[in-house]
Amino acid sequence: MNEMPEEERLLRNLKDAGCDAATIQKYLELQGEGRLQEQYKLLRSHRASLLERVHVSQRMVDCLDYLIYEMKKKQLG
Repeated sequence: MNEMPEEERLLRNLKDAGCDAATIQKYLELQGEGRLQEQYKLLRSHRASLLERVHVSQRMVDCLDYLIYEMKKKQLG
């Protein structure tokens, strides 16, 4: 079985999570220095940023849903 090395899996996971090069570099620096708490904070911060984007997108979807609802209401009424 040709399993991916641990470091390669880590890099892929960080990239797949949307981390940019600077965030990945910082994460690896912190890892090399054994600063686990700072790594955790960095990942939590990135997660919060992603979640905020989800919420912004949800508000946009809600606005579109409202417009569609209003159009259907006018069409039927």
